[in-house]
Amino acid sequence: MTTLAELPLTGWWPVRLLLLVAFVVAALLAWWVRRLWVRAGLVTVAVALALLNVLAVVNASYGYYLTLGQAIGLPGRDAASLRQLERTGIPGEGQLITITIPGPTSHFAARPAQVYLPPAWFARPRPKLPVVMLLHGTPGAPGDWSDGGGATATLDSWAAAHGGTAPIVVMPDINGAFDADTECVGPAETYLTRDVPAFVAGRFFTRPPGRHWAVAGLSEGGSCAVTLALRHSDTFSAFADFSGLAGPRSGDGNDVGDTVPALFDGSTTDFDAHEPGWLLAHGRYPGTGGWFEVGDADDDPLAAARALEPMAARAGIDTHLVVVSGGGHDFFLWRQAFADALPWLVARVSG
Repeated sequence: MTTLAELPLTGWWPVRLLLLVAFVVAALLAWWVRRLWVRAGLVTVAVALALLNVLAVVNASYGYYLTLGQAIGLPGRDAASLRQLERTGIPGEGQLITITIPGPTSHFAARPAQVYLPPAWFARPRPKLPVVMLLHGTPGAPGDWSDGGGATATLDSWAAAHGGTAPIVVMPDINGAFDADTECVGPAETYLTRDVPAFVAGRFFTRPPGRHWAVAGLSEGGSCAVTLALRHSDTFSAFADFSGLAGPRSGDGNDVGDTVPALFDGSTTDFDAHEPGWLLAHGRYPGTGGWFEVGDADDDPLAAARALEPMAARAGIDTHLVVVSGGGHDFFLWRQAFADALPWLVARVSG
């Protein structure tokens, strides 16, 4: 029997249909009643239901919350504190914690990160595990990967099939605010390549950054992953780009537009040094792996992936390109992409 928490939100039935029925009932009652204060209340309810319907349609389009439980936190797994987890012994599934990662070098004002710890991390002696860094997009937040991205469920499935072992997955903030857009340059780049690795390796006793670390991301985070891996191959040995553009961009497409003044203070040299196409044309990256996954209905990211993948291969990168038929720029695609790429990422960072 389907519980309240399991009610689906991406289909028409039942939540969206019930919202629509409730809206129609409230609107009809508001038209029928005579008392002004009752009518005003019903109008307010009708407006609220109309807004909820709009939000439900948007959510269904992007696939962020799959169930009612995810949307309202019922009965979803609460992020636990590290101190509490240390007392639990070896859990049956991975644990998701929320933790503040400071930026002593970058001085980047980051929101709290999320970290997935697989069951194997709680064993004694504690194994040194590899790390995958998962980057969100804009607008967005670190929790996008554990909510809409389904990363926790994907990682739990992997761990269950591999004796409780999976990478530690850190989901840091890349923008500082929900609607900000750093494109992972400036202080955000320093934060992601120096502050976050130093904190994670020291706090969670991981494998050191380098061969046993990978970076992946969706949308803005996807293009960030490519740029960070190319510019910091001493920190990341592999990247996975899910629906990213051709490089750091101030707009929503591959056209450069005002990117140079907006993100690089007018310096074309600095822009080139962060542009994957330029980096791949002027460098070699043996030992690096790159995974590109994109929907065939997502025009600009598709064009970017089809241009960058062969360039990466010519630059010595072990590449994979997956084009998902009917795939768009949404969490349906990104959930699938992470599940598709995870075995490859694990193989890259575990060797």
